[in-house]
Amino acid sequence: MARTGVGPRATTAALDSLDFALDRGSPVPLYYQLAQQLEAAIEHGVLAPGNLLGNEIDLSTRLGLSRPTVRQAIQSLVDKGLLVRRRGVGTQVVHSQVKRPLELSSLYDDLEAAGQGPATRVVRNEHRPAPADVAAALGIAEGSEVIVLERLRLTHGQPVALLCNHLPATLLDLNTERLESTGLYRMMRTAGITLHSARQTIGARSATAEEAARLDEEEGSAVLTMQRTAYDDTGRPVEYGTHIYRASRYAFDFQLLVRP
Repeated sequence: MARTGVGPRATTAALDSLDFALDRGSPVPLYYQLAQQLEAAIEHGVLAPGNLLGNEIDLSTRLGLSRPTVRQAIQSLVDKGLLVRRRGVGTQVVHSQVKRPLELSSLYDDLEAAGQGPATRVVRNEHRPAPADVAAALGIAEGSEVIVLERLRLTHGQPVALLCNHLPATLLDLNTERLESTGLYRMMRTAGITLHSARQTIGARSATAEEAARLDEEEGSAVLTMQRTAYDDTGRPVEYGTHIYRASRYAFDFQLLVRP
């Protein structure tokens, strides 16, 4: 194992605590091993946005690697958008990409479990008549009253998703202050609602001007989309969500199995 730290600046302190386990006898290239371990540290918040990695010469000396090997590892993470080279500053962590499993879970809970430091800003929390698509998803009459909940979800202070949820008006009381400190599904569980299953559709499109402004992206940037109808253990629809995610910071992660 090689322990490395870079310089006296406070922003490099997190790197000082990292142990890099580089197996020189492995068929896996050393640059890839280093890149994977740096990416894991970024994803788990050990290396946070703004942290510096130092220059390639210092890193190669501390790790006992050639400069081209270190350069290739860093470039692979620059290409992924996790690192950026800044003139006069050095190589700096930009952000980690959220990789979320495809399962019936709360984005807040997933981010919290991954050490991503989730935070929420409630944009809208009000009662409105249900339009046709929402009424169909929730199995209610068009024009029936529903709760409309719109939230901006952030990690490490940076926006990652814009979430819009519709729920039956009588389902539960959604306190705005509470919504900014926890997840919607956690509040539903606390209210005695047992989530059982969901139907979900994933897509992609370009962000509108308003969406881009809220997500700190350029207008027309790629966003992932998700529509979900969640059901409780009695089969009742309890939530219809239409969410968008920054494609530069978010990915769905799932496993495929061969059907026997």
